Amino acid sequence: MSKKPLNIALIGYGFMGKAHTNAFLQAPRFFDVRYQPVLKAVVARNADRVQTFADNWGYQSTETDWRAIVDRKDIDLVDIASPNDTHAEIAIAAARAGKMVTCEKPLARTAAEAEGMVAAVEGAGTANMVWYNYRRVPAVVLLKDLIDQGTLGRIFHYRAQFLQDWTIARDLPQGGEGLWRLDVGVAGSGVTGDLLAHCIDTALWLNGSITEVTAMTETFIKERTHNLTGRVEPVGIDDASAFLCRFQNGSLAMFEATRYARGHKALYTLEINGEHASARWDLHDLHRLQWFDHRDEGRLRGWRSIHITDADHPYMKHWWVPGLQIGYEHTFIHQFADFLEGLGHGRETPPTFRDGLATEYVTDAVLKSARTRQWEAVPAAHVKVA
Repeated sequence: MSKKPLNIALIGYGFMGKAHTNAFLQAPRFFDVRYQPVLKAVVARNADRVQTFADNWGYQSTETDWRAIVDRKDIDLVDIASPNDTHAEIAIAAARAGKMVTCEKPLARTAAEAEGMVAAVEGAGTANMVWYNYRRVPAVVLLKDLIDQGTLGRIFHYRAQFLQDWTIARDLPQGGEGLWRLDVGVAGSGVTGDLLAHCIDTALWLNGSITEVTAMTETFIKERTHNLTGRVEPVGIDDASAFLCRFQNGSLAMFEATRYARGHKALYTLEINGEHASARWDLHDLHRLQWFDHRDEGRLRGWRSIHITDADHPYMKHWWVPGLQIGYEHTFIHQFADFLEGLGHGRETPPTFRDGLATEYVTDAVLKSARTRQWEAVPAAHVKVA
């Protein structure tokens, strides 16, 4: 059966642009989907460098202004992999032009921005998705299945950490290409919107809604030279963020993220404790799920490590023989394959923009709590669709 072409325009050619493009190319090679991605255009401000990217990855054309691809009739899907301050304007314009829209996380800098994006895509009735890729790690998907089946029983605790160490140097500047995450005007926030957003999205998917939070944040280096102005300017982002929260199901949780944990480059871990069983997962060992089941026979009861490589594990039948592992890049391939599968069957693929908005409500509440030093409620979605 011939596949229907899906003409894609990518905005941004950095780290995430590469990860997304690899997913576009690989998904139809390993998964039986009804669409064939076509790399129609890539957009970035530097004409020479975007042409080099296009030549390397196989994009048919380049643009230096994203507005050009929104107006093009030969574009079906706009994929946003540019800095956070561009997400809302591009997504809203693309949706109004009738394009499908996928967007790198976080969905926006604030919940207010994200609400406008949700209203635009839902008002236009166009397919949409946020690239929270850790939902597509086979071990995490297996954990989701076990939770939904009731294997853990009542959930009591959830905890997650995301630790890095790349901004400790005092002479590291802020702003501009490669360092825009340190510029609050571009990023919106620091580790709360960058690292904790991943942790929160996974937690909402696994354990349900968060109702209230109490948080603290810290900016350890108060001033940095700005790459674009050349001046020493205040740092507006949070370097570290930690919060306690309550879930709708009554469970308690602790979350922590920092870029000041010397020795950790990308340590994302989560643990969930239930009435009958507990589970742990570590990004550094992403193909394993640590599992404890109190119902095991007493003399053999203990933590065990499940190697997620068999054909009956999530996604693994599409890859290699049992025992051989997959990596970080495969999570994006899984997510885009799911998106194409959803298109083929007329259903949405989570996390949608509305799911991304749910995370924005939590991150907004975390930042507010850090300012007020009080518990803050997490609001429910109240988007009006045009």
